[in-house]
Amino acid sequence: MTLITGPEQFLAERELARRIAQAQEENPEAGVRTTLGADLVPTVLDEIFGTDLFSSATIACITDAEKTPSDIQPRLLKLAGDVPENVALIITHSAGNTGKALLDKLASLATIVINNPVLKPASLVNFVIQEARVGGKKLDMNAARSLIDALGYDTRSLAAAVTQLIADSDKDSISAGMVNQYFAGRATVTSYKVSDDALAGRVGEAIFKLRWALSTGVAHTQITSALAGSLRQMGMYLAISAQRQPTAAEIGAPSWKLKEIAASSASWTQISIARAIRAVSLADAQIKGAARDPDFALEHLIIKLSHIRRSAPHKH
Repeated sequence: MTLITGPEQFLAERELARRIAQAQEENPEAGVRTTLGADLVPTVLDEIFGTDLFSSATIACITDAEKTPSDIQPRLLKLAGDVPENVALIITHSAGNTGKALLDKLASLATIVINNPVLKPASLVNFVIQEARVGGKKLDMNAARSLIDALGYDTRSLAAAVTQLIADSDKDSISAGMVNQYFAGRATVTSYKVSDDALAGRVGEAIFKLRWALSTGVAHTQITSALAGSLRQMGMYLAISAQRQPTAAEIGAPSWKLKEIAASSASWTQISIARAIRAVSLADAQIKGAARDPDFALEHLIIKLSHIRRSAPHKH
């Protein structure tokens, strides 16, 4: 039994596909049966652990196991603890608080446990470089940073972008210039660019980029998420810098963003950041149903953040 855990859904999905492929290499005639944890009932468990008339072995995949009904969990654990010889069992679990007891028990039974934790911003450069290397291309640090600046921190989007660059390049390496040629236009519409301008006090630019971002499909919740994340990073920076110079890892930011965070935080205090986080939380609730016009709610938020920023005593 193989257990794949962690909240990085894209990496978990890819690992699941790899494990299925490996099992099929070992037994090309094996049938694949996949079900969601939420859909598990006794008859479904019997079905996915059994074999059909056309195959002598089964690759049984249970995804999102954290959603397995509580009354089914004992039966699942019993089967996971005694997997039939002709069955390869692969289970995925998000590793969140939901289904934590089930996760611990599955981990104790698994032959192989593969963890996919959320990649911190500082780790994404290596992730992008490795994606290119697997595809047979070299991608340097500057190109990786340019790609992350353009697309943000979503691993699925970054992997897809690298795949596109590899497919369209006839050279051995992918340069920052090629990345900018493909994705520079995207850089102005990411939630992170809106957040950077808003928290630096560039209200006009932030609203312009916000409108463009929303018109090109960026979700409202991505904007509030980026703002909340940036505010938390600035809060950590201010807290640590009162004693010493923070490192990028300590505040959960890429190393090349540290100077930018330091510059922005000079116009904020811990109190103003707390007020700003409350404002972002309110806007997040509004765009999820409490407001009639979510676009206006975000524009109003950017203006409000500017007022909060200006009310903070600036450091010299």
